[in-house]
Amino acid sequence: MRSLPSLLLLIATVCALPAQAQQIGEVSTVFRFLGKNDRIVIEAYDDPKVQGVTCFVSRARTGGISGTVGLAEDKSDASIACRQVGDVLQFKGKLPQQEDVFTERTSILFKRLHIVRVVDSARNTLVYLTYSDKLIEGSPQNAVTAVPVPRSNPIPLAK
Repeated sequence: MRSLPSLLLLIATVCALPAQAQQIGEVSTVFRFLGKNDRIVIEAYDDPKVQGVTCFVSRARTGGISGTVGLAEDKSDASIACRQVGDVLQFKGKLPQQEDVFTERTSILFKRLHIVRVVDSARNTLVYLTYSDKLIEGSPQNAVTAVPVPRSNPIPLAK
């Protein structure tokens, strides 16, 4: 009986976690004698508010000992392609004009990868931008992609 509250707390904690990337592939770019090799990883992120849209991001991951234990800083280069992967796009409520939909740490303290969704109402299109930032300065390196939504399915905007 005592374990039931613990189990419920664990389930609530897991359900409250932000969307996580699913790694779907990687290629090695630099051989390292110790630790993982430097590599390019391909990850899939499902948009948490738009069922049927997945963003595929490729980016560099630093290997070696520091990369293996999570202390290395990954490069800012990233590429993004978001696509409709379901038959019908379904919106889980109204979308803000612009929203940071995914963030992930790319260094131990100060650097993060962002994926931002912007609604282009005039074209009924979802635009996704990826970039990285640091505590002191960000990087101008970025990539953008768009998912057109059929006019018969208008994007619901939050006011």
